Amino acid sequence: MTLLRFAPSPTGQLHLGGLRMALYNHLYAKKVGGKWMMRVEDTDATRFVPDSVDGIRKALDWAGLEYDYGPGKGGPHAPYFQSERLDLYKSYAHKLLDTGHAYRCFCSVDKMTETRERLARSGSNKTYDKTCLHLTEEEVARKVKAGEKSVIRLNVSGLPLLLRFLSLDIFATQDGNLPQRPPAFDLVFGHLKDAHASLSTDPILLKTDLFPTYHLASVVDDHEMGITHVLRGEEWLLSYPLHLDLYACLRLAPPQFAHIPILLNPDGTKMSKRKGDVQVIDYI
Repeated sequence: MTLLRFAPSPTGQLHLGGLRMALYNHLYAKKVGGKWMMRVEDTDATRFVPDSVDGIRKALDWAGLEYDYGPGKGGPHAPYFQSERLDLYKSYAHKLLDTGHAYRCFCSVDKMTETRERLARSGSNKTYDKTCLHLTEEEVARKVKAGEKSVIRLNVSGLPLLLRFLSLDIFATQDGNLPQRPPAFDLVFGHLKDAHASLSTDPILLKTDLFPTYHLASVVDDHEMGITHVLRGEEWLLSYPLHLDLYACLRLAPPQFAHIPILLNPDGTKMSKRKGDVQVIDYI
């Protein structure tokens, strides 16, 4: 069965761009006889706005967009709040640690700021110097036992290369750390060029508070919930290769992706609820 998800963050009122994305999920599910859910991505406590979820549900109800599973409706994939699924993300992060596709980083915020500034002065586009990648198992165990806080980073030791062999596309990395996978393909944009160079160095997957970043949480939940198609804004195109890498590292089959061009304000800027741009509640 085709299954889609609308995954808003509870950081304010739903704006027109978010409603449009929910509409696309609703229409595509209806077209192919599938279903869609609402999943609340509430892993950033610093941006949480009380009553946001109620406001989002009210906006969807006003627009006649009734999801099949999610808050207030339940379903076979519960819970539908990411903050209630933390143990699941932790278990997947540890799978990546065990296979060498991730590592613990103990660098403090001040240390990271110093490192980024030093790398920038040297002309490097890297954001981290991989200091903690070279810690021994004994050093890591000692730091963990001592209660030192750490994040978990994806171990991307080489930039991906698209190789052609016998007229077949083969995906590999310079040092073979990342598993082979097909090149990125999008249902809207088609075959995509690699965008790893624009990503932060060895992106963080699990933060010091044990909450996941979007990268890990979205991949884990889309797999665990059986999502077959992901419709999301084109701003996630740059992260798409990273997400495919995560699927490959976890030996999971990814869903199909369609990155939708975003709505813009009259001045050409991205419509954003952070800036108080057009909200659905203004029309209710």
